[in-house]
Amino acid sequence: MQKRAQSDALTTIQTGLIGRGIALSRTPAMHIREASAQGFSCDYRLFDMDTPEFDGISLAALLDRIAGEGYAGVNVTYPFKIEIIPFLDDLSANAAAVGAVNTVVLRDGRRVGHNTDLWGFAESFRRGLGEASRNRVLLMGAGGAGVAVAHALADCGAVHLSIHDTDHERAEALATQVSSNRADVRAEAVGDLASYVRDQRPEGIVNATPMGMAKLPGSAFPTDLLEPSMWVADIVYFPLETELLRAARLRGCRTLPGSGMAVFQAVRAFELFTGRPADPNRMKATFDSFDNNPAKQRTTECNREETK
Repeated sequence: MQKRAQSDALTTIQTGLIGRGIALSRTPAMHIREASAQGFSCDYRLFDMDTPEFDGISLAALLDRIAGEGYAGVNVTYPFKIEIIPFLDDLSANAAAVGAVNTVVLRDGRRVGHNTDLWGFAESFRRGLGEASRNRVLLMGAGGAGVAVAHALADCGAVHLSIHDTDHERAEALATQVSSNRADVRAEAVGDLASYVRDQRPEGIVNATPMGMAKLPGSAFPTDLLEPSMWVADIVYFPLETELLRAARLRGCRTLPGSGMAVFQAVRAFELFTGRPADPNRMKATFDSFDNNPAKQRTTECNREETK
C-alpha cells in the first residue's frame, strides 16, 4: 500500500503492470531504481495474464483486486490498452482523445486512465529523428499502441499519415479519429503496401504492431520495400534491434529503436503514480543496463516472483 510519513514524504508505493508475455519487461526496474534514487521504496508487480497464476481471472476482477490492495496505479500493455477502458471511472483528456490507456492511477477510490505512450513516442522521436522529413509517414498498426503513436506522429509534424492494419476497418477508424483530433494532418488507411510505397514514396515507416517481439518474430512491413532514403522507427524493444530495424540499418536507413518510447512513457507514468518528476537520464541508464548485463533480463531485482 502507498504510505506517507507524517511529513507527507513518500515512503513506499505499490505499482505494477498488466499484460501478456511481459516476463522480460524492463519497466519494473526503471520504476524501482528511480524511486530508490529519490529516497523511497517502489514495489512493482507483474500481472502476466499468460501465466497459470491468473488463469480464469478476468481483467475486471484483476483490476478490482489491485484497487482493493491499495496500489497507487498500474501500467497496462498489450493486449489490454483498449479493453481496460470500460472498467475505469474517468479518462484524462489525452487518453480520451487517443482511445487507449497504458497507465491507470488509483486514488481516492477512483480509477483514472492516462496514455503516456503518446508523449513517450513523441519525445523519443524529437530526440532521435527530430530533423527527419515528415511529409509522408506510414504507420503499421492501429491497435492500442498504434492510436497513441498516430497522434504522436501528428504532434511531431507528420503532414500525410497513412495507416495500415491487418484489420482495414480498424485502420480506417483510426484515420478518421486522427483527422478529427488533429486538423493539420491528412490521415488515411492504406491496403496494398507495395502500391502505396511505389506511388506515395513515404519518407518514414513506423511499426506500432507487436510484430518483431521475441515471441512474435518477423516484420509487419515487408523489408524488401525499404529504401535507403527512408527513416524507420519501431516501438518494440525486446529485442532492441527488431528484424525490421536490422533490415533498415542494412539498407542504410536512419533508425529509431523502441527503447526511447519505453523510457519516456515510464518517466511520465512515474510522475503520475508519485506526483514527483523522474530523471529521464537515470531511467534510461537503468534500461540500458540490461544490454550491458543480459542475465538481468531473467534475474532482475525488480520483481522477486517474475520479471517483465
